[in-house]
Amino acid sequence: MESHLPLKVLLAAPRSFCAGVTRAIQIVEACLERYGAPVYVRHAIVHNEHVLREMEAKGVIFVEELSEVPDGVPVVFSAHGVPPSVVRSAEERGLPTIDATCPLVARVHQEAMRHHRSGCQVLVIGKKNHPEILGLLGYLPAKECQVIGDIEAAQNVQISMNQPVAYVTQTTLSVEDTGQIVKVLRKRFPKLIEPRKETICYATANRQKATRAIAAKTEAFLVLGSPTSSNSSRLTEVARQVGCEKVRLVPEPDELNLRWLDDVSVLGLTAGASAPEYLVQQLIDRLAQSRSLVIEEVPVTEEKIHFRLPLERFPKTPQISISRSPTKSQHRQEGLHRNKHSALSQELLA
Repeated sequence: MESHLPLKVLLAAPRSFCAGVTRAIQIVEACLERYGAPVYVRHAIVHNEHVLREMEAKGVIFVEELSEVPDGVPVVFSAHGVPPSVVRSAEERGLPTIDATCPLVARVHQEAMRHHRSGCQVLVIGKKNHPEILGLLGYLPAKECQVIGDIEAAQNVQISMNQPVAYVTQTTLSVEDTGQIVKVLRKRFPKLIEPRKETICYATANRQKATRAIAAKTEAFLVLGSPTSSNSSRLTEVARQVGCEKVRLVPEPDELNLRWLDDVSVLGLTAGASAPEYLVQQLIDRLAQSRSLVIEEVPVTEEKIHFRLPLERFPKTPQISISRSPTKSQHRQEGLHRNKHSALSQELLA
């Protein structure tokens, strides 16, 4: 049923792809052009189902283990980074590798190693099973680092009192929540050593700032992004923290039940750093079919960061003909994507 209530859409800016995601996608596209399909990528290059489906259609095969990559075939490491053990395994097999690790993630690796070399116990603030954290932990001896996932963990972490303590963070965390964790750690360890540079990604911080700027003024707030995306999930948390009670993460614009917005006159809209901008336009077009829209973009900052592609580091390898039969990992991933996507779809359609 069409609503005659006009809908004002406050559009957060910046939103959608960050420089690291753009670079990772461009690296895979460059590999397709240079080597031809299929191109193997260890782990999802970025956490967004639309991006992954588009790449799979072009001949990209996502795997979780290097054992699933044929001998001699180039393999791309995802934007989240990989532990050194994966790099060594690839070298031992003679697999040409292309590293699409986000430069800001690589900077966190460098910060953590610097702290470790100076004799510090390194506290890694982040989600224990996130691929970015798994990659980072590979650079540090297990006894010399601990993962801090929340305030409770910060309150209970045990460290030898005669050992200096430093911290780094996952790049996609909530700025506010991370600040609370650091506050607890600083109270417990007054000489806590901070990173030389901020380790929460500029794009994560900017998108949260943009969300915070408009969510309190809205009656409902939508975040376009995948449920597997940490930065997108954090945006929904930020919207709730500033007082918007009606918040949803939307992976597919056409799955949102528009009746959920029947009594809404002001809607906030953004997209996570791994979500393509065209999803925003698709949702706006869909809203315009049943509502009269007034769209206002609310910019909080302008992003001018661009990362150069490491084209000179692309390995030279002859064209290799490979069967494109799906691997076991593909089947597992597709099933996982479907299950997570289906669960969220039920919520969106409710």
